[in-house]
Amino acid sequence: MPASLARLDGTIILFFVLVAIAAPLIAPYQPNASDWMAIRQGSTVAHWFGTDDLGRDILTRIIYGTRASLLVGIVSVAIAIAIGVPLGMIAGYFGGLVDMVISRITDALLACPFLVLAIAFAAFLGASLENAMIAIGISAMPIFVRLTRGQVMTVKAEDYVDAARLLGVPHRKIMLTYILPNAMAPIIVQATITMATAVLAEASLAFLGLGQRPPSPSWGTMLDVARQFLTESPWMAIWPGVAIILLVMGFNLLGDGLNDALDPRRDD
Repeated sequence: MPASLARLDGTIILFFVLVAIAAPLIAPYQPNASDWMAIRQGSTVAHWFGTDDLGRDILTRIIYGTRASLLVGIVSVAIAIAIGVPLGMIAGYFGGLVDMVISRITDALLACPFLVLAIAFAAFLGASLENAMIAIGISAMPIFVRLTRGQVMTVKAEDYVDAARLLGVPHRKIMLTYILPNAMAPIIVQATITMATAVLAEASLAFLGLGQRPPSPSWGTMLDVARQFLTESPWMAIWPGVAIILLVMGFNLLGDGLNDALDPRRDD
């Protein structure tokens, strides 16, 4: 990755993190405050990004909506890693019947498209931001199971792992001390890429009414409202759409940058 793009990914993610943290300080209004004299009004001095169908400031709601998107990206991936990595390690290390059972369940989940699976879990759990994070995390978990299993099967064939077994080192210590650290690089890269997918999934679930519930601000719910006024008030859809694109691009670029940095075969 060119150095300019490597710097860009960090800048984009840092920008959104700072916006989420400083939301109460930089937002010009309260996220649910309505200006009944400026309903669906375009860009003005008072409302830089315009207002929505209830007269709420779109810039303010995008700023506060950043919190929901980042939270979903981080928490859902943490759930996927917390479940998927241990299962993948167990399957890859022990093999046999354990590997067959875990792999078949993983294959069954991977056979279903990620977003369809997330929608099914979210519909079953109920519409809320917390349930959306759980649904996205469970849906992303099979990716980490398969990735970790493959990495563990590669690393466990190394001589130093065989030596540890011959010395009587317990299996748990071998997995945590010798195998996991050497299998983490691709898992970290996959985690950043999955965060981008999680942001898109959260926006999709919110758009379908299965994520953040109104009136709490969410980029997906903003798009859901905006689709009713695309002709008369296109700015209602443009700005949350731009925010989603930038954040997803930031995570994808970060994943590419980490892949280049952690790849031992790259040219120095």
